[in-house]
Amino acid sequence: MKSLHKEILIAKHLKNSVFKNSAVFIITLFIGIILLYAAFSGWKNYTNQNETSEKYQHESREDWLKNPDKNPHRMAHYGNFAFRKSTPLSVFEFGMEPFFGNAIFLEAHKQNTANFSEAGFSNSMLRFGEISIAMVLQVLLPLLIFFLGFNAIAYERENGTLKLLLSQGINWKQLLIGKTLGIASVIMLLFVPTIIVLVFIWLLLQDFSISRDETIKMLLFIGFHFMYLMFFCVIAVLVSASSKTSKKALITLIGIWLVFTIILPRTTQAIGAYIYEAPSKVQFQSDIEKDILKQGDSHNPNDFHYKAIKDSLLRVYKVDSVQKLPFNYSGFIMTEGERISSKIYNQHLAALLQVYEKQNSFSKTVSFINPYIAMKNLSMGLSNTDYDSYIDFQKQAEDYRYNMAQKMNALQVKYISNKKPGPNDKPLTINKEHWADVAEFHYEPKGIWDVLKSEIVSVLSITLWIIMLFVLIRIAAKNLKAI
Repeated sequence: MKSLHKEILIAKHLKNSVFKNSAVFIITLFIGIILLYAAFSGWKNYTNQNETSEKYQHESREDWLKNPDKNPHRMAHYGNFAFRKSTPLSVFEFGMEPFFGNAIFLEAHKQNTANFSEAGFSNSMLRFGEISIAMVLQVLLPLLIFFLGFNAIAYERENGTLKLLLSQGINWKQLLIGKTLGIASVIMLLFVPTIIVLVFIWLLLQDFSISRDETIKMLLFIGFHFMYLMFFCVIAVLVSASSKTSKKALITLIGIWLVFTIILPRTTQAIGAYIYEAPSKVQFQSDIEKDILKQGDSHNPNDFHYKAIKDSLLRVYKVDSVQKLPFNYSGFIMTEGERISSKIYNQHLAALLQVYEKQNSFSKTVSFINPYIAMKNLSMGLSNTDYDSYIDFQKQAEDYRYNMAQKMNALQVKYISNKKPGPNDKPLTINKEHWADVAEFHYEPKGIWDVLKSEIVSVLSITLWIIMLFVLIRIAAKNLKAI
């Protein structure tokens, strides 16, 4: 108890001395204002995007259902839209969401990519990153921590008071922990109100009706950010304790901050993309089209592959023309063509995703030497604004598109006659009530266990960093000198 009492006294002394500096008060106030702005802008972005997504998803559905009696294959080409709604935690962590599209046009025989990203409609300033609560917690608060802690012990060494402090029955371990708690107490003046506002907005966006999955995500979001900030508090104190002067401590800490938050993340991305080079979008689409043409063109009646199918059907049903088949031949061929083209697309997509997975794995591995990358990846994963969430949306949309096209093909096979209408006859159609057989698209975000599974490296990295800091405190307590 006496030991803890000494550590608390040291923490209180540091906290009181920090606010005697008016610059610290101004900087803290400024970051507080930035946090409020980030919360407001995040809330506006979330509500605007989801209102827009809901509006156009509803309009797309209404347009689909309002189509008149029509040939089902024409309906498959008429297509539909899939919109991705944001999750509540994306209010605080924008992640990659502004740069990925949130809408995909779904049509037969063609797989489109997501469009209408926020970056596509914004000016060039967006490339410098938007101000989010996660960005402030992950980038600005560590810088503030270093500013608060660079002279925590180095200044006392310079003044000669460190010797006096250690001679009064205080050991290095108590001093290090006390100074760390003092810096943490100052940071908590920003962190705790931020979390209170964060939780309130999060509850408000869900009408105070929360799921178990989202609750776990929120708790992990808060818990890991707290651990992340404590990590920087310990680093600041250790660097200050091992530096001869406050100036050297400040330069070292700023260097660490630059390497962690700016240099390493960008360098890692560039190296990963260089080592595991991905094909361009044009090359990707071109390779798919070439492979599909090798299999045949379902819209070409004389295509070798589909002519062989026709001949086999005529033999099986013992007829001499497709008009005499007991089902719609064109719909059957479209079903086969959709199956083949989707299979080829999925094969190419799987190969492309393997390249991206290698790039991302390289970045995640670097998180073992950079806690910022680990925290950023985990934060984006929990808020469903990471790359994996974008790919998950693409896959859900593709599954919906394929089922929609095949359902229309099945309707054509079942209800459309093989006999072509004459010049004065009505086009072959089916009743518009069948359009309701295709359910409306609903995007389902990844669950917490899927997130933790994909971000297990980040979780392990942060955990190992925290363990390492406890070890460093014990080592420093035994080896540090007052001079």
